[in-house]
Amino acid sequence: MTSLPDRRLNAYRPDLAETALKGVVEAERYTDGTPATVALPVADLRPRPDLAAGIDTQILLGEPVRVLDRADGWAWVKSGLDDYVGYLPETALEAAAPAATHIVTAARSFVYPGPDLRFPMRRALSMGSRLAVTGEAETRGTRYLLLANGEAVIAGHCTSLSAALSGDYVAIAARFLETPYLWGGRSGFGIDCSGLVQLAMMMAGMDAPRDSDMQAKGPGTPVERADLMRGDLVFWKGHVAIVEDVDTILHANGHTMTVAREGLTAAIERIRWLYAEPTGYRRP
Repeated sequence: MTSLPDRRLNAYRPDLAETALKGVVEAERYTDGTPATVALPVADLRPRPDLAAGIDTQILLGEPVRVLDRADGWAWVKSGLDDYVGYLPETALEAAAPAATHIVTAARSFVYPGPDLRFPMRRALSMGSRLAVTGEAETRGTRYLLLANGEAVIAGHCTSLSAALSGDYVAIAARFLETPYLWGGRSGFGIDCSGLVQLAMMMAGMDAPRDSDMQAKGPGTPVERADLMRGDLVFWKGHVAIVEDVDTILHANGHTMTVAREGLTAAIERIRWLYAEPTGYRRP
């Protein structure tokens, strides 16, 4: 019996499937979907259109999606960044958003009604949020980037998308230390183990799939524990950690309920009772 494609990365239901799955799955009809952009700071993506359903992942402000269906206030979408499929409220989407020009590089930042940090902030943004910037301003020595609606963000908290993202992804991950652990989280307000890996790598210009089982299969090459170096990944069943140095890992974890720094040997001993030994080590 042929197994069905991974539902996390392939959009299909009995009544509807994405066009790329013609001949792979049966559906009443197929669609290419329509483009849209996430308009909220963080949008929770769920496996079904139900607020009681746990979240699979999150999509950040300005990130692109393809909308495959809309019904009862929900949109069935596929992420334009990592192909993750799920449901989010229609109110989280904007159909005709201007093209993003900048990306937030601070772990968390604020949007102000104008270029003045004394103004009451309107909302908070996570690292990875994408913005369409229309101008710049300076007030009392602080530089701001201006958005089309007149709102402003701190210029030093952003970088241009036209400049290739780069850097040490481990150092980027360390900026999330003490961020609360959130199952399915992928933002500076709450993040899980694989979300931390994916977001930090994305900000360093690297591609990474969303979930730890996907990350364990690549991209990259397997390595032995004795050969671990900074930037390698350690996998357990359902968990992933980043090697900061040969003795230390960074990971979002349910033990501290934060992004934390921990000794590798101590972590292996602590986790053994729940997830047994690490299932593998990988160099991205």
